[in-house]
Amino acid sequence: MAAVRQKVRIGDLLVQNQVITEAQLRQALEKQKSTGLRLGRTLISLGYLGEEQFLEFLSTQLQIPFVDLRRYKFDIKLVQRLSETLARRYRAIVLSDKKGDLLVGMADPTDIYAYDALERALQQPIQQAVVRESELLNTLDLVYRRTEEIASFAEELDEELTDSNFDLASLTPAADDSDAPVVKLLQSIFQDAVQVRASDIHIEPDETVLRIRMRVDGVLQEQVMKERRIAPALVLRLKLLSGLDISEKRLPQDGRFSLKVKDRRLDVRLSTMPIEHGESVVMRLLDQTDGAAELDNVGMPEDVLKRFRRLIHMPHGLILVTGPTGSGKTTTLYGALQELNEVGKKIITVEDPVEYRLHRINQVQVNPKINLTFARVLRAALRQDPDIILVGEIRDTETAEIALRAAMTGHLVLSTLHTNDAVSSAMRLVDMGAEGFLAATAIKAVVAQRLVRRLCDNCYTDYHPSLQESNWLAEQLGEAEAKAMKLKNPSGCHRCNNTGYRGRIGVFELLVLNDEMADALRRSNSADFVRAAKRSHGYVPLVMSALADAGKGITSLDEVFKVAEQVDEAGDFEVSAAE
Repeated sequence: MAAVRQKVRIGDLLVQNQVITEAQLRQALEKQKSTGLRLGRTLISLGYLGEEQFLEFLSTQLQIPFVDLRRYKFDIKLVQRLSETLARRYRAIVLSDKKGDLLVGMADPTDIYAYDALERALQQPIQQAVVRESELLNTLDLVYRRTEEIASFAEELDEELTDSNFDLASLTPAADDSDAPVVKLLQSIFQDAVQVRASDIHIEPDETVLRIRMRVDGVLQEQVMKERRIAPALVLRLKLLSGLDISEKRLPQDGRFSLKVKDRRLDVRLSTMPIEHGESVVMRLLDQTDGAAELDNVGMPEDVLKRFRRLIHMPHGLILVTGPTGSGKTTTLYGALQELNEVGKKIITVEDPVEYRLHRINQVQVNPKINLTFARVLRAALRQDPDIILVGEIRDTETAEIALRAAMTGHLVLSTLHTNDAVSSAMRLVDMGAEGFLAATAIKAVVAQRLVRRLCDNCYTDYHPSLQESNWLAEQLGEAEAKAMKLKNPSGCHRCNNTGYRGRIGVFELLVLNDEMADALRRSNSADFVRAAKRSHGYVPLVMSALADAGKGITSLDEVFKVAEQVDEAGDFEVSAAE
């Protein structure tokens, strides 16, 4: 270890071992002066050697192990012996305790100053390992959850509220209140939400506790705090940020505000609701940093994407995107708008709420309180000479008829419906009261979609289906194809917070209307429409789309069954992939 602690001139070692030339070293050192990056990172950026090659060289020369953090099983308590501040400053992480010596992974094990600082901070002898810097930074975001910090700030706020001299005005926003406990607590909650990629934050006061829940990949994760009485202080602060009436606690309220967290710009949609033990607050987090997703990134299979692209470039007609709340409909529609947004096209959207702000597109937020409804805005939009109209949701007969007539009179109309699948969507408009001939003429295609959780690529395992599952697969795919499937199952690691899943992917069903379906719509004959749809060219049901992803090891069979249950494809079949 003493040899490791000596000042190592890594550039000279690389030249001596003929990994790089003297000229390359000089050029890298020159560039290093202007960038401030470490020499290794500079050499890699110049293309003189690969990262893997450099790390293996370091491991060999310094006689220390190279650790692949993607596959490493962490002891979170051991990791957190080193503060997050020092871990990020010195690009280091505690890996294991070996008979009194701590094994510490470092992005730059030649940095003897970092070595000494880490040994002082940990108050224990350390051994070094070399790790990839990119993996290290990702890992630090995952292992340094802010649950303890949140609990600590909650306790601090609770103590402040106990003080008989507590001033309610201290909860209101002020220029110099960044150290106020309520501010630190909210900052910590939002930082934790960004780290785990949460889509929603729920603040729920109970009789004796306060629950902070975050929805990650569609599933809620909970932190329970005994400081129940801090809930009103949090709600008050959030209401003030959202411009809501702080004196009104008996009625639901909606608002929004923006903030910046860890270099991410968040647009927060807030909803309050009176419940038995106070007010519940739910915040939807919309990351505005990268804007709306491009159509290539929404997860459509290549064949579906190609056909959908042709459809959205038609000059007129209605295209519906369907699915339950939280199925990614808005993401798909925004992806289409991104592609259609050209100088030569006038695009107007009618939304509730406006989720992403898009340049050159006229976006209108409906407001039922002043009678600014979908139907009313849609009528006004048609007088604005639009080429393309997006209707956030068709909720009633009036909106449906205006959208259908607009699609017949030279406009491309995009909209959403809350239906289970593509086949039932067109008939749903007829059931809402729209004329069958209007629907048959105007509707060009329907996309149905769901979001399924993506298996964590760090910890999945092979999975062999049970007899009951195998029978169901054979019924769906045929016996030979079912047996050939190589299924994966979630396991759980630090990267996925022990859930086995990390991120979500869309599964899609595209139904393009043909003459047979149009004829059934005109006659309002749902049975004929369903039969025609299911035998139409290119139609692949949602469940089959999900099964295709399971066969590629992208998602699990359990997630496929959830889709099957939602669209009633599985009938009475109930099974858990965990059996």
